[in-house]
Amino acid sequence: MRKLVIAISMLAFAGSAAFADPIMDRQALMKERGKIAGGLSKVVKGEEAFDAAAVLTALQSLQANAEKLDVDALFPAGSDKGDTKASPKIWEDTAGFKAANDKYVADVKAAVAAAPADVDALKAQFNTIGGDCGTCHEGYRIKKG
Repeated sequence: MRKLVIAISMLAFAGSAAFADPIMDRQALMKERGKIAGGLSKVVKGEEAFDAAAVLTALQSLQANAEKLDVDALFPAGSDKGDTKASPKIWEDTAGFKAANDKYVADVKAAVAAAPADVDALKAQFNTIGGDCGTCHEGYRIKKG
């Protein structure tokens, strides 16, 4: 029993230390998100065949990724400086940023819950999710030079 308590404590500590560098951690999370979305985009564009099981797996991965974005942990005060494209608006309008993220998470969860049966259903879901990404990028990300 004691070993179990120690193991659980160590896991809890490891989880709290997961975000040691918030800039690098959020960049890694967004790169992962982009990779997953890129794969779904290929299906939407017809560059890859629609496979319902593979699409659902990708959407589930996107949901897991979305649920990892803890605004408070990944965007703490002071993490607007350095190698980041995060706009100062994130810290000026944290409530709006959190609301945009919450909408994205909800839309990804809805896509998973209503697993698309064909490419047209995926297109509709992907347009909603992509719109969420665009909204956040327009308002809360510094444009590339």
